[in-house]
Amino acid sequence: MKLTLVVACALVDTDNRVLIAQRPEGKALAGLWEFPGGKLDPGERPEQALIRELHEELGITVREACLAPLTFASHGYDDFHLLMPLYICRRWEGTPAAREGQNLAWVRANKLRDYPMPPADLPLIPHLIDLL
Repeated sequence: MKLTLVVACALVDTDNRVLIAQRPEGKALAGLWEFPGGKLDPGERPEQALIRELHEELGITVREACLAPLTFASHGYDDFHLLMPLYICRRWEGTPAAREGQNLAWVRANKLRDYPMPPADLPLIPHLIDLL
């Protein structure tokens, strides 16, 4: 089975809310909410990929020193296995905006289960609840 490595970020604002994005129509798992991030390009380190993805998806600038690894997800889908480190970030430049047609929501950690999420994201929620 193919192993797919993606990175995700829990952006946390000054009110301790977490940013989640809704996958747009036409993508796999469309309509589900997830933490921003994406796949690594060949030769790219996870932190580099996350900085690139956050800029592409949300138009924000994140410095590597502001990314802290929190936990990871390991989930078997039907046709691949997903390994996804989750970083936490409390400092960035710019205001997050949907640049790829996705909906965004700032959500308290204990309300994340109110939003339908991909199976790989669900085990990450307790870690955020414990932290925030």
